[in-house]
Amino acid sequence: MTEQKRTGARGPYAKSAQRSSDILDAATTVFAAHGYTGGSMRDIARQLDLSLTSIVHHFGTKYDLLEAVLERADKTTNGNQDFDFEAACTEVGVAAATLSRVRSSMERPELLRLFAILAAESSNPTHPAHDWFVERYRRKTEAMTDAFAYDQSVGRVEPGRNPRLLARLLLATWDGIQLQWLIDPTNDMNTAMRQFLEDAMPEALNAR
Repeated sequence: MTEQKRTGARGPYAKSAQRSSDILDAATTVFAAHGYTGGSMRDIARQLDLSLTSIVHHFGTKYDLLEAVLERADKTTNGNQDFDFEAACTEVGVAAATLSRVRSSMERPELLRLFAILAAESSNPTHPAHDWFVERYRRKTEAMTDAFAYDQSVGRVEPGRNPRLLARLLLATWDGIQLQWLIDPTNDMNTAMRQFLEDAMPEALNAR
């Protein structure tokens, strides 16, 4: 193994990766503040004191950049640290994994604001991200349905419940409580989510 492989990427490759990460950070800030329609590539370039050409070199189009922002935000806790929600559901159950995800996501509210704004914008079928959000909710509903079914198979959730309905109710409640917290942070998101889970599926939180 070479020294370069042991210590990670160096030189132009490392610089390019860092530049891409910086652009994603700036784009997250801009899109979270202004949405996709209101935020521009020039706004993002100004955040970093870069030329528009440099942004285009890394991500091509505004939609390519948006998709990269959304994909990264959907798979991390704070924009950088990976969080495998499906693996957490298998290990500790949907209820405990949800509360863990809620707590970690509160560390970077602009990611939640990003999804809240863009999900609302993309409810218009002509929005560039419409299909992305349709697929995201379909994928998340299916994954959570499977997770609830697994919880039922190991005794964490009562077997008579409809796992797909539980998945849809949890996703809807989660989105709504996040929005309330973004509007007014005194509305404790973690406490509200725990109360919902205790009322809707008390056996899931009590499972060991």
